[in-house]
Amino acid sequence: MEMTFSFFVNSALLGVGLSMDAFSISLANGLSEPGMRPGRMSLVSGVYAFFQAAMPLAGWLCVHTVVEYFSALTKLIPWIALLLLSFIGGKMIFETVRENHAEDDGGQNPQGEAKTITLTFGTLLAQGIATSLDALSVGFTIADYGFLNALTAALIIAAVTFAICIAGIVIGKKAGARLSTKATIFGGVILIGIGIEIFVTRVFFS
Repeated sequence: MEMTFSFFVNSALLGVGLSMDAFSISLANGLSEPGMRPGRMSLVSGVYAFFQAAMPLAGWLCVHTVVEYFSALTKLIPWIALLLLSFIGGKMIFETVRENHAEDDGGQNPQGEAKTITLTFGTLLAQGIATSLDALSVGFTIADYGFLNALTAALIIAAVTFAICIAGIVIGKKAGARLSTKATIFGGVILIGIGIEIFVTRVFFS
């Protein structure tokens, strides 16, 4: 397949579609960490972009090598996404409620400001994997691409994802500064909701 204008447009649109879950989680991270600095924002968005690019390439490779194993793996994708996102979101909610309870018992800081839960690198990797698992299936849609085309499409997807996730964090930060502790709980709910959406869509409507 030649790298025509339509090829680049289709790859960009594919990136937009694939990055919506990552955008929602970026929004949640911005909500829970309103003080996130530009360098950290770039790291978070870069991790999501990396996985969104790597998964289609992995899917493309599987189509051209061990497609029978990949077919079995696709059945587990909604379960893995549901478990990972539910765990991360539930942990955010639990820790926020626990901290608020401790503050009510006399542990509140002098300014009365709520603590936010810092996004760890391990949690970030888990989020990146969970939101990009669906992108494995894109390997089937680009199965007729040569390797160079598949790599180019993956890089375009990564660039689009990066930009969209940066926007999500910025929006989340602005809202998070006003919502205080409720923002982290809301962010946890968003994560669980995404996991449920992926599960229901893939299991009942695919």
